[in-house]
Amino acid sequence: MIRNNPTTEGRKERERAERRARILAEARALAEAEGWAAVTTRKLAQRIEYSQPVLYSHFANMEAIVTAVALEGAAELTAAMREARTGDCGPFGDTLAVARAYQSFAATSPALFEAMFTMPTSLEFGGPNSPQELVDAFVVLLETFSPMAGDRDPETFTEMAWSAIHGQVVLDLGGRLRPQERKRRMEMLVRALVGE
Repeated sequence: MIRNNPTTEGRKERERAERRARILAEARALAEAEGWAAVTTRKLAQRIEYSQPVLYSHFANMEAIVTAVALEGAAELTAAMREARTGDCGPFGDTLAVARAYQSFAATSPALFEAMFTMPTSLEFGGPNSPQELVDAFVVLLETFSPMAGDRDPETFTEMAWSAIHGQVVLDLGGRLRPQERKRRMEMLVRALVGE
């Protein structure tokens, strides 16, 4: 009878996790440098110096890679919004800080933002099968916006507020709004949401 060596098993798992992380890092770097159209399994396999079958042993297809990247992005965005929301600045200050963190995240990582919100993924937003990373991001938004909901449903109010901020960020990123008004426009939106 042949028994698996626990040390060997652990090493193999670590190597597999490292390879997976490397694939995602390369996908993100390539997407940020050249756009998602440049990210192919062939190009990724070349960059990580593994065969395409090895890449497919981690991810079934490009959508699976984009989905994994999007989840990493959701976790990073959550951390940025949490850090921005101190709780010490009152509703306007906290909301503006979260909105600016959202805006900054999109501006500094546009391909990551695109993976999260534009590219095809298998992610379920706002449902019973939503991954924890998406739930955590929404919780930060809910904690930020629910005090302003008044007698309205807090989750629906949060979705509306998030949509407004997200829409402004997307239009701004696409060059559809005047860049010199970026800061003032976000302040105006937050004042409207807060009711000031």
